[in-house]
Amino acid sequence: MERGTTLFLKIAVIFIGIPVLAICIFLVPGIANFAAELYPDYAFLKYLVFIDLYAAALPFYLALYQAFKLLSYIDKNKAFSELSVRALKNIKYCAITFSSLFVVGMPLFYLMAEKDDAPGIIVIGMVMIFASMVIAVFAAVLQKLLKEAIDIKAENDLTV
Repeated sequence: MERGTTLFLKIAVIFIGIPVLAICIFLVPGIANFAAELYPDYAFLKYLVFIDLYAAALPFYLALYQAFKLLSYIDKNKAFSELSVRALKNIKYCAITFSSLFVVGMPLFYLMAEKDDAPGIIVIGMVMIFASMVIAVFAAVLQKLLKEAIDIKAENDLTV
C-alpha cells in the first residue's frame, strides 16, 4: 500500500478520536447531571453514568491506537506478521469490551429514557452495542485470515 494511503488512514483514525474526546469532555457531564436530575433520590446514578461512559472510552481509544499501530506495520511492510495479528486481536477484544460496557450501562440509559420518555436514548445505546460487535466480528475474521496467510507464506518459504 502506498504511504499516502496509510497517511490518509492515520489522519482518519486521529479524526475519529477527536469527536469522542469532545463528547467525553462536554457531553458526558451533562448526561450524568441529567440522570441525577431525573432521579434525585438516586444521586449515585450520576457516578455510575460517569464510570460507564468513561470506561467505555478507554477500549475505544485503545482500539484506535491498535489501528494506528497496524497502519504503521503496513507502512513498514510488516503487514503479514504476528504483530499485525496481535493488533487485530487487541482490536477485537477492545470492541468486545466496549460492547460489554454498554450492555452493562444499558439499564441506566433505560431509566433515563423511561423517565424522560425518549426512546432515542435506547436506540443510540443499541447502535453502539451492535456496531462494536460488528467491528469485533470483522476483526476476528481478519485476524483468522491473516494468521492463515502467514502460515501459508511460512510453508511456502520452507519449500524450494
